[in-house]
Amino acid sequence: MKTNKLILLLFVVFAGISCSDEFFNVETTQNTTAEAAAKAADEDPSKIASFIDAIYNVLVQYDLYSTSHDAFGYMAILHATDMMSEDIVMTPLHWFNFDYLHSNREWDYRRTNVIWRYFYTAISSANNVLGMTSAESTSKDVLVLRGQALALRAFSYFYLVQLYQHVYPVVNSGTDLPGVPLYYANNEEQESITARASVQTILAQIEEDLTTAVANLEGWSRSSKNQVDYNVANGLLARYCLLTQQWSNAIAAAQKARTGYPIMSATGIYDGFFNINNTEWLWGFDHNAETTTLYASFFSHISNLTGGYAGLNYAARLVDKRLYENIPASDARKEWFQNATASLTPRTTPASAAISWKLPYAALKFGYDGAFAQDYLYMRASELVLIEAEALAHLGRGGEAATLLRTELLSKRDPSWNQSSVTVDDVHLQRRIELWGEGFATFDLKRLNKGIDRTYSGTNHYASAQFKIDAGDKRWIYRIPQSEIQENADISEDDNNE
Repeated sequence: MKTNKLILLLFVVFAGISCSDEFFNVETTQNTTAEAAAKAADEDPSKIASFIDAIYNVLVQYDLYSTSHDAFGYMAILHATDMMSEDIVMTPLHWFNFDYLHSNREWDYRRTNVIWRYFYTAISSANNVLGMTSAESTSKDVLVLRGQALALRAFSYFYLVQLYQHVYPVVNSGTDLPGVPLYYANNEEQESITARASVQTILAQIEEDLTTAVANLEGWSRSSKNQVDYNVANGLLARYCLLTQQWSNAIAAAQKARTGYPIMSATGIYDGFFNINNTEWLWGFDHNAETTTLYASFFSHISNLTGGYAGLNYAARLVDKRLYENIPASDARKEWFQNATASLTPRTTPASAAISWKLPYAALKFGYDGAFAQDYLYMRASELVLIEAEALAHLGRGGEAATLLRTELLSKRDPSWNQSSVTVDDVHLQRRIELWGEGFATFDLKRLNKGIDRTYSGTNHYASAQFKIDAGDKRWIYRIPQSEIQENADISEDDNNE
């Protein structure tokens, strides 16, 4: 992967940033010493802030090399992976169909190329910020910028290592496997690994980056929920600790992350999941009329209440029938989905052209704001409660996990829920229900070493999608893209995933 000045220039152009100061001219920056860059950043940190903002903007942008309507940034990646689980049912063949069929992993396919390019562009921009600043700076503003850059770099590697390799066998048995290239800023002591760095090496770097990010961001008040702050960095750390089976650390990080973010009420869960001002949202993107991408957007594909691809019934999104039947009638979340006779009326108003919400088992969780400017959700407090509960269950503290679920989450979802103890599988079911459609389904299956089975009696998956895929199957990971093998002399076809 080439981390050259072109990528930095793309970020500046792409985000619409204007930096006239000579120091921030791309050519000049390449020839400026790290010490001079750090001094300039200390004198005026606001100039560096624009490069951090560029990363946040890229989270919601089209792929630079694609006009496809399934390549709209981070949420497209989350949706593509969700479609690989058994929790979402797709109706006719349409965008994301090959993800749904587990046939989108080959090295010359668009999906693997777009994902690779997307995260490595974010990494490159984060490294540019780190390279223009010093870890020894005494400026809190600079340390905050570095904290965001480190968190976003870790965030990118967190997904890359899981998408391009099996992490469970490394974490669970202590073996190691080839991961992805690992790039550092030009002023860091480590030398970049342009070949496939080991999974253990990548995981260690993610942990180091997030730990430093948490320290740097403590005490800082952000201006919007678009930004990564202390709570969000702890949330990313909690996700990482859950992946790496550091149960006690996952509990501690999750508790810190959700402080100040109360769980939404039993009526709040019907708000359509499109308003960043929701009390339990920690991180997301505040869309408006200028940033909306209309049909090429998450809500166009996930929401049967919009006038988009799902709502117009080009490819409706349904809940898996077996999962739906596992939601108790007393659970308010059951109304996130149409019932078997399609007799429910949505809690939020559908677009006048939307028709697919009338289908049996149609998803009603994600709504429509009337202007196709629904906000994007990246992290919320309910996820963090579930992280804490799962970690407790892994530690054999099922009673504490049940108490936590009951008092913090399920009292606002299903007050009649009264289990005295829970297992990891019990918590996983709650994750499948609570976080449906939010981008966790496949990553949970992989870290828990589970497969899928869409062949059960009465399944509502369409015929071509009715299959089983075991844990650890090669179809759970992408192949290194063709573009990387062509451009990176340290990775050959022989180094690729099977």
